[in-house]
Amino acid sequence: MISLRRYAVFASAMALLLLLGGYFHEPIVSQAKYRFGKKIPLAAQPGDTPIEVTPVGPFRWDTVSTQYPIPTPLVQLPAGPAKKLPKVQFDFPREIAEHATKREERQAAVHRSFERCWQAYKQHAWGHDELAPLSGGARDGFGGWAASLVDNLDNLWIMGMKEEFSEAVEKAIAIDLGLSTTETINVFETTIRHLGGLLAAYDVSGDKRLLDKAKEFGEMLLKAFDTPNRLPITRWKPQQALSGNQEADGVVLVAEIGSLSIEFTRLSQLTGNTKWYDAIDRITRLFDEQQQKTHLPGMWPVVVNAKTADLTEDTFFTLSAMSDSLYEYFPKMHALLGGLEPVYGKMYNGSMATAIKDNLWRPMTPDNADILMSGNVRATSQEKARLDPQGQHLVCFAGGMFALGGKLFDEPAHLEIGKKLTDGCIWAYKALPMGIMPEVFNMVACESRSSCSWDDKKWRDEVKSRHSEKVDIDEAIKELRLPEGFTDIADRRYILRPEAIESVFILYRITGEQRYQDAAWDMFMAITNATTTQLANAALSDITYSPAELAQGTTGGTTQFDSMESFWMAETLKYFYLIFSEPDLISLDEFVFNTEAHPFKRMLPA
Repeated sequence: MISLRRYAVFASAMALLLLLGGYFHEPIVSQAKYRFGKKIPLAAQPGDTPIEVTPVGPFRWDTVSTQYPIPTPLVQLPAGPAKKLPKVQFDFPREIAEHATKREERQAAVHRSFERCWQAYKQHAWGHDELAPLSGGARDGFGGWAASLVDNLDNLWIMGMKEEFSEAVEKAIAIDLGLSTTETINVFETTIRHLGGLLAAYDVSGDKRLLDKAKEFGEMLLKAFDTPNRLPITRWKPQQALSGNQEADGVVLVAEIGSLSIEFTRLSQLTGNTKWYDAIDRITRLFDEQQQKTHLPGMWPVVVNAKTADLTEDTFFTLSAMSDSLYEYFPKMHALLGGLEPVYGKMYNGSMATAIKDNLWRPMTPDNADILMSGNVRATSQEKARLDPQGQHLVCFAGGMFALGGKLFDEPAHLEIGKKLTDGCIWAYKALPMGIMPEVFNMVACESRSSCSWDDKKWRDEVKSRHSEKVDIDEAIKELRLPEGFTDIADRRYILRPEAIESVFILYRITGEQRYQDAAWDMFMAITNATTTQLANAALSDITYSPAELAQGTTGGTTQFDSMESFWMAETLKYFYLIFSEPDLISLDEFVFNTEAHPFKRMLPA
């Protein structure tokens, strides 16, 4: 039994590493084209031997038969008028002229950055998933379904680029979902980028062609649910859906199976067809049923088993990468459904109570900053939960989540936590020489969240503990380029991520505090100064070098690499634009954002 158990652990670890490869790194682009269409026999004359040909025209996924019948009756959207939920946005006073001028200048700078990137994409990678911002090439890691184009349809409308919007819509509605550049489709990414992008663009523009295209994507994605237990295959091979031999996977990232709810729900709301809501409600009920049965009751582990519908076996818990949007969607689903479905409030409050107790930590900083960060927990039980004081850029979304949840569920303490988490990310940006925080790092966790004084010896001892191969600690700190307070920087990249500005934007809209706009501007200037290329903006491999070091030719004068994921324009620049907009543009009392920053209209009282 011991050897079998060790093998199972090893197999799970290797499977997780494969999943992580797709989660953290840009997709490997396949030059191959995969056609998802059954060939049909065709005979010219009676008696001739039929030949097989592929049908002409776009492939329609709604014509593919279902192998495993959907249980009936279908779960319906919650009925009744929307409840009057607490107001989210701050009551902004009339803006003084001096402030308006400054804000509009900053917004115009963001607009110029977006327009420059868009024109580069249009010139060099039109219709492809991503622009390569250094070489001017194109990448197709998301099916070749124009991810950057679809992901930015709503941005074009919001930023007033109506001609470009019309041109992009024509391209988007021509996407053929019977043809893919990749054999395997990431259902989560396709849902948040493509389905979410089309739905949001419809919500802001009213162009019905976008809703029709969203339905096409919805029909395709629903086929990933065609398994014996009707749970989805998150890394899905569409050709298997045509052959009819599908089952859900035994190793699944919890965020990928738990973060389809907003997009599928909005599609059902807009079409009046409840089959998409029915599909995600089955997942929701499973999470609800097992919430208190995990090794850290209240939260779910990073890896779950969709094949056996078991969400309890793993012992690794986090709000960070691989779990993030699962928790993010609880308050947002509450808002989207007008407060009519209580299960999302129940799961939010239950999970956040555990996260506050076990995952949140105060870092020891040289300036004794009163901030919080969210780390990882390994737990065999809540009494045996061990915290790893790791910070991630990706988990910066949590500040906005806590703030939004605090408003929607009338939990003032959550708003204060949201402020401290957001301030933690702002602090991390300022602490690095480029003014940009890294992907993954560690610090010393304070023993108390209420008070914590800087202890230089304790910091150095922790650096030594993490880097025991280094003999001279001062040389180690210099060689590793560790700012004071940081004990390790495991991933030094900045890949144009949006999570920090996302929370800064949400906190500004909720509190009205001017300091968040100022922090956003500092972040925007630091990012654009470091990432701007001749064409657009590029990810950075190492943000621990100072601008002065780079100016002297260190690492060739730059750490840019040839990647610009669609979320740079779709999320990062959108949040920068909106924080400098007038607050009624995409109001948080009227819209809710999916995890790709696509705004969906909330269900509101008449």
